[in-house]
Amino acid sequence: MAIDLANYEQKAREAVEIFWESRELARQKQTDAGKADQGERAGVTAGKNMDGFLALVIDIIRANGLDNAEIHQERRVLTLPGYFRPTKLWDLLVMNEGRLIAAIEFKSQVGPSFGNNANNRAEEAIGTAHDFWTAYREGAFGEQPRPFAGWMILLEDAPESRTPVTDATPHYSVFKEFENASYADRYNILCRKLMQEQLYTAASIIVSPRSAIDTGEYSEMSNMTRLRTFLSELAGHVAAEAARR
Repeated sequence: MAIDLANYEQKAREAVEIFWESRELARQKQTDAGKADQGERAGVTAGKNMDGFLALVIDIIRANGLDNAEIHQERRVLTLPGYFRPTKLWDLLVMNEGRLIAAIEFKSQVGPSFGNNANNRAEEAIGTAHDFWTAYREGAFGEQPRPFAGWMILLEDAPESRTPVTDATPHYSVFKEFENASYADRYNILCRKLMQEQLYTAASIIVSPRSAIDTGEYSEMSNMTRLRTFLSELAGHVAAEAARR
């Protein structure tokens, strides 16, 4: 049976619009209340920025055979046991008949201070994956097939995120692919390597300008890390689980 991507192109554009709209609404609400956070923080404290992408993923799950799966989005039911730490809070969990089908993280970063957060995002993604798969190996989720682990980021498309960045390394050279790589390039490299090292089943980056609040415009960095590849991997995994029933 062919996988169903649930008209993802249109829904992705709508999700991008929701992202920028929710940031602006949160910023405006705090400004009106006289409680505006410093810098860009005002746009992220509402916690709903990536809801459009959560909805898209849910549509993919439903469209590929898991109509009755338990899809958890509320904070109180998003915790999984860890191995190096007691627990980890995910953004979306999918359960079916007691089995963990998917665990997904949705991230975003906007400017102007891209350099302050890029390394932290990478360290967090790598650490989360290592902890997750070690917990799985040690039986934290019971005896079950390997679940889907997903990581996705929306990065602001801006001159600061597209400009080549140089690094000072006094003792050794950075890997060649990082030489003069922009922050957008670095996130693309991160996503690619997260998959190559089997830390995540799929990892994706999309890049969108603030003007997309009206258009839903976004672009992608490579075939390997584009949204269609991420959703295709998820749809295939879900379809395989549905076929086991």
